[in-house]
Amino acid sequence: MSGVIVLPLYVTSGEPAGIGPDICLSLAKRVDERPVVVLADRNLLQQRAQKLGLDIKFLEYSGQAESSLQGELYIEHVPLETIVVDGQLNAANAAYVLEQLRRSADYAMSGKSVGVATAPVQKSVINDAGILFSGHTEYYQEFAGVERVVMMLATKTLRVALATTHLRLRDVADAITKERLHQVIDILLHDLKTKFKINDPRVLVCGLNPHAGEDGYLGREEIDTINPVLESYRSQGVKLSLSLPADTLFTPEHLKNADAVLAMYHDQGLPVLKSQGFGEAINITLGLPFIRTSVDHGTALSLAGTGLAKSSSLNVAVDLALSLAAS
Repeated sequence: MSGVIVLPLYVTSGEPAGIGPDICLSLAKRVDERPVVVLADRNLLQQRAQKLGLDIKFLEYSGQAESSLQGELYIEHVPLETIVVDGQLNAANAAYVLEQLRRSADYAMSGKSVGVATAPVQKSVINDAGILFSGHTEYYQEFAGVERVVMMLATKTLRVALATTHLRLRDVADAITKERLHQVIDILLHDLKTKFKINDPRVLVCGLNPHAGEDGYLGREEIDTINPVLESYRSQGVKLSLSLPADTLFTPEHLKNADAVLAMYHDQGLPVLKSQGFGEAINITLGLPFIRTSVDHGTALSLAGTGLAKSSSLNVAVDLALSLAAS
């Protein structure tokens, strides 16, 4: 339809020494309803494609309204700081990785894109470069200037949101406050309704302690903090459970009618989800003013350039981002 501006989806290629460039090359197999544009060093992608025996036509993205064709890949060139050796981290390229994130966030915030799907980064090497960095989620939160975001991982059958993300376990209990829980639950409910089009979402909530505290004998966080917050929603007709033991909650009988699970910390909720859907799971950041999805795996340095990296998670992340953009 003439006159209609079709905004692109940007994809960051992530850590250049890892499998990010490899899996981004798989996007050349796709034809989508809008342009999908990879942020990466052109020479790096060309070299990795050659190494993998892939014949791809790289097109510089300059505002085209149509998707690239099969065998083609839109790129926006982001220059490397120094040469890349597959599988070998180099702190000199930390600025290159962060420039991908900066551009993707800037384009989304300024209305030049529908959002971003991200390939994995290596947090350690960015910090080794003297740049404080705890993850994509926190980076985009700070860039967007929002007080709270929520990390949610999803497979086709299970969605798990986190009350806390990249925190040391010893700090988790202190971080779970009534204020934080209200913020997280508000964002989770809002985005389940608006982004996922679930009108009356049902959410199961994990307790923090074993057996959800067992009436206070194994901890009082459920009694003093978590359940009072949940009761305030339940009294308004919101379909939230009270805090449940995680080892009870994550059973088929409990999960069959749930639209999402709220876990209290990273390693409470994510191992279950990844064990049932690793490679098909994706990460979505709720609470941002734009769409952000991501792969559910790391940089897999040892697989870079070998042809053994699986690109399924990135393709699912792109699928979801495009689906959310269309709705």
